[in-house]
Amino acid sequence: MKTRINMDFVLVFTLVAFSTCSGFYLPGLAPVSFCEDGKGGDDCQTLIQLFVNRLDSVESVLPYEYDVFDFCKDVDERRPSENLGQVLFGERIETSPYKFSFKKNVKCQKLCTKTYVKDKPMDKNMLDFLKRGMQLNYQHHWIVDNMPVTWCYDVEDSQKYCNPGFPIGCLVTTDGRVKDACVINSEFNKKNTFYIFNHVAIKITYHNGEGEGWRGARLVGATLEPKSIKNDDAEKPTCEGLPMEVPGVFDSDVKITYTYSVTFEENNNIKWASRWDYILVSMPHTNIQWFSIMNSLVIVLFLSGMVAMIMLRTLHKDIARYNQVDQEDAQEESGWKQVHGDVFRPPRKGMLLSVFLGQGTQIFIMTFITLFLACLGFLSPANRGALMTCSVVLWVLLGTPAGYVSSRLYKTFGGEKWKTNVLLTALLCPGIVFADFFLMNLILWVEGSSAAIPFGTLVAILAMWFGISVPLTFVGAYFGFKKPAIEQPVRTNQIPRQIPEQSFFTKPVPGIVMGGILPFGCIFIQLFFILNSIWSHQMYYMFGFLFLVFIILLITCSEATILLCYFHLCAEDYHWWWRSFLTSGFTAVYLFVYAVHYFFSKLQIVGAASTILYFGYTSIMVLIFFLFTGTIGFFACFWFVNKIYSVVKVD
Repeated sequence: MKTRINMDFVLVFTLVAFSTCSGFYLPGLAPVSFCEDGKGGDDCQTLIQLFVNRLDSVESVLPYEYDVFDFCKDVDERRPSENLGQVLFGERIETSPYKFSFKKNVKCQKLCTKTYVKDKPMDKNMLDFLKRGMQLNYQHHWIVDNMPVTWCYDVEDSQKYCNPGFPIGCLVTTDGRVKDACVINSEFNKKNTFYIFNHVAIKITYHNGEGEGWRGARLVGATLEPKSIKNDDAEKPTCEGLPMEVPGVFDSDVKITYTYSVTFEENNNIKWASRWDYILVSMPHTNIQWFSIMNSLVIVLFLSGMVAMIMLRTLHKDIARYNQVDQEDAQEESGWKQVHGDVFRPPRKGMLLSVFLGQGTQIFIMTFITLFLACLGFLSPANRGALMTCSVVLWVLLGTPAGYVSSRLYKTFGGEKWKTNVLLTALLCPGIVFADFFLMNLILWVEGSSAAIPFGTLVAILAMWFGISVPLTFVGAYFGFKKPAIEQPVRTNQIPRQIPEQSFFTKPVPGIVMGGILPFGCIFIQLFFILNSIWSHQMYYMFGFLFLVFIILLITCSEATILLCYFHLCAEDYHWWWRSFLTSGFTAVYLFVYAVHYFFSKLQIVGAASTILYFGYTSIMVLIFFLFTGTIGFFACFWFVNKIYSVVKVD
C-alpha cells in the first residue's frame, strides 16, 4: 500500500497539539489567492488542483483508496504529508487528474476511457469491484483548496442539502427496485443494471480581491452535479445522451469514458472565513441541540435540587443532632454516622481501583483540553485530523497525572506493591485498547482497506507509548509515593462492622444500574450526532454544544453518585469505594446498549468484517467512557464522604 507519512518525531511529540496558536490563521488554513493564466506569481496561483480522498460507505466500515476502484489516475500522482490523526482515521489524500485553470470554463473535457474485456479475468475482477462499490453506495470525497466539493440537492420543504460526498453510481435491482441515488433520474429504470456517474459538472465560486487589499481571488465554494452519460465516441465526447449502463451480467465488453465540465462564478457576498457556512446551514440540527441542552439542564436542576436538599436540610439536621446527643444515645441512633469507624476501610482490589482512577484522570484531562481547544476553533473540520492528533498527543503527555493519582490513592489504600501499581497504570488499559486496535487493524489489512494503519505508524505509536507515556507515568508515580497518604477525617476500627440487611434499592446492583440512567439521559441526543459523524460520515462541528454537554455530564455523574452514596451510608452500608466508581461508570453500559440499537436501527452495514470492526471500535469507546465517568463519580463521592465526616464529632 502506497502511504507516505511525513512524521517528524520531535514535532509529533512536542508541538502538534499546540502549534495551532502560532498565528491568526490556523496552520495550513491560510487563504490562497488564484489568478488567471499569465497574471500569476508567488502570491497568486493559476492552477487549481483537485484532490481525492478515500471512498467510504454507510453500508460498510471498510474505506478504500481512490486508486482501488480503477478510476482515472493522475500521471504525476502526489500525496500531501498526513498528520497522525489523518492516518489513524484512514484518510488517504492524493492528487487527481482533475486540474483547472482559474476562470477558464470547460464544457466537456475527457479524462480517460476504461475498457473492460469480458475474456480477461483481471478486467472482470476490476469491474466486479466497481459494481460492488456502487451496490454498497460508496461515496467519493473530493477536495479543492482544502474545502470539500459538495453535492447539493433539494430535499423536503424546499430545503437544500449539501453532502460533502457523492456516490460512484447506483443500482436498479433484479426486481426493479431503485436503490440510493438512482431515484434522481427516471431514466435509471433498467432491471439488474448499474449506472455509473462518469461525468461531473463542477461549479467553483470565488470572491474577487479587488478593493480588498489582496491580489486575485479566493475560492469560497465548490459544488458538483454527478451525471451518468454514455458517450458513443470516446475520442470526441459530447457529454449528452443516455445514461451509462453497466449490466449486472458481464456478457459483453464495457467501455466507460470519464469526463467533466467546470464553470466559475463570482460571489463577493461570501467571505473566505465563512465559506464553510453553506455546508453547515444544510444540516439543520441546531433546534435539536438546544432541545438536548434543555433536557439535560432539567435533569441537572432536578439532581441539584435533591443534592441541595440533602446538604442543606437533611445533612445539616443530622450533623446538628449527632453533635448534640450523648454518646450513649448515639449508639441507639441509626444512620451514616454509625459507620464512621468503617467508612474509610480500604476497599478490596484496591490496586485495580487505583489503576482505573489513574487512567480515568488521564482521559478526563485529555478530553477537557481537547474539547476546549475545539471550542476555540483550533480543531475544526477544516483542519483535517487535528482532533485525533491532539487527543493522542495529549494522552501521551498526560502520563504524569495518571501515575500520581494512581500511586497516591494506592498508598492511601495501604498498598505496598508500588512497582506493580505503576506498571499496571502505564500498561493495563492502554494495552487493552492497543490490542483491540491491532486486531481491528489486522482485519483491515486482510480486507485491503485504506483504513489499515501502516506498520511504521504502529511502531511510532508504540514508541510514543513506551518512550514518553510510560516514563512520564513513572515520574508521576514517584512523586505520588513520596507524598504521605491522604489523611482521613476519622479513624478506622480494627474490627469491621456488620452491615444490616439491605432493602432492594440499597443493594449494590440496583443502585449501580440506576446510577447510570440520568447521566446517559443527558448525553444520548449528542451521542446520536457523534455516532453519525463516525459511522455515517457526516461532518461534526458542534463543539460548543459538546463542551456544554461535557460540563453537564460532569455535574450529573457527580450528583447522581453523591445521592446514591448518601442513601447507602444512611442504610449503614460503608462499601462505597467501588460502588461510587461503578455507579457513574455504568453509564458506559448504556452507551454500549445504545450503540447496539444504533447499529440495528440506523445503519445498513453488511458483512462480517464490517460488523466485527463496528463492535471492536465501539468496545474501545465504551472502555474509555467507563474509566472517564467512573473517575468523575469516585472523586465526587470521595470529596462528599470526607466533607461530611470531617464536620461531625467522633469520640
